[in-house]
Amino acid sequence: MTLDKALDAARARFAEDNPASRAAHEEAAAHLPGGNTRTTLFYQPFPLTMASADGCRLTDLDGHTYVDLLGDYTAGLYGHNNPVIRGAVEAALDGGWNYGAHGPDEARLAAVLCERFPSLELVRFTNSGTEANLLALATATTHTGRGTVLVFTGAYHGSVLSFGDSAFPLNVPHRFVVAEYNDVAETASVIDRHAADLAAILVEPVLGSGGCLPADPAFLAYLRERADETGALLIFDEVMTSRMSAGGMQELLGITPDMTTLGKYTGGGMTFGAFGGRADVMAMYDPRRPGHVAHAGTFNNNVLSMAAGYAGLTELFPPSAARALFERGERLRTRLDAIADGTALVWTGLGSMLTVHFGPGPITSPRDLRPAPALRELFHLDMLARGFHLARRGMIALSLEITDTECDAFCDAVAGFVADLPAQRPE
Repeated sequence: MTLDKALDAARARFAEDNPASRAAHEEAAAHLPGGNTRTTLFYQPFPLTMASADGCRLTDLDGHTYVDLLGDYTAGLYGHNNPVIRGAVEAALDGGWNYGAHGPDEARLAAVLCERFPSLELVRFTNSGTEANLLALATATTHTGRGTVLVFTGAYHGSVLSFGDSAFPLNVPHRFVVAEYNDVAETASVIDRHAADLAAILVEPVLGSGGCLPADPAFLAYLRERADETGALLIFDEVMTSRMSAGGMQELLGITPDMTTLGKYTGGGMTFGAFGGRADVMAMYDPRRPGHVAHAGTFNNNVLSMAAGYAGLTELFPPSAARALFERGERLRTRLDAIADGTALVWTGLGSMLTVHFGPGPITSPRDLRPAPALRELFHLDMLARGFHLARRGMIALSLEITDTECDAFCDAVAGFVADLPAQRPE
């Protein structure tokens, strides 16, 4: 069977097996553009609609159960229905919500984050990683009095801060300059041209949406050096990579940025974001100071996120759990590399974040990626048929609920897919 025919068959099987999800999608399309309010979750011929979740498993409207390897793009670190998170949320609900006032858990959560992340001397909360990055950039331009922000190809810092192959029309109008990720020579040239007006260098220590591509430690060290030299603020977007150790990639590598942004699991799986860093930078938000800068947000300190975030970090994700999760991901990727050897599959990632690509390796920056939409779609549909839920783009983010049993089963599923590859040639 050719690749085209295999893909046609996979699409037909998917549509036949999921009539309830198809109906839900068509109903949603009456009121949501394309039946969707989160573009990343959409795929053809229609996306699955999940009815429930428990542990590391999802169940869709048609009654199919899947191992959840996506982990809500790293936000679902604690899995589904964890009793510790549930208990914290229920206790918070018992005390009422929407105080419109301070609550005790916000200070406790802030203390834990500042203890863990080397760069965080002071921190403030937001409602998402997108918002955290927006506030971090606003902080940098205000603090430095400059206007230029250096970002990197393939980066995703939120829904209005996206830097793929072409300009993203919804991006906020900062004065962005873009360099190639992991390319010191090109980055040096860009910094040299804009040094006098450079307010911030914003970087993901591992490109998340860009393909789970780890930064070379020497590349991040160079950014630290040039930020010091130019007076720009180095901002690590650790919205995803904070899970790599108890103190994120900055602790793992021993490279401390001026500011850090957080989100995803650090709110216990609830709506959450945070930005913080050096005390002299963050002091501008101290309302006790004359001339302070106001930072508001109705739900910045909502009681559910504060309670869930504190419980998760202190009870479920101590340093030992962070190390174990990192090691499990490394073992899984090593096994997948062995299965993929000599095939069109290439796995990238670090720790519990990994992505499958199709084409020649190695892949160290977005310019190394080769589009293979048919193979990518076939892989996604094939994994769903085998009972594994992952991102349409091939991304995996392990939760604490994933054990060696699920990893073994996934490796068997990928091996099954690979075994069929030789006969699946494009027409």
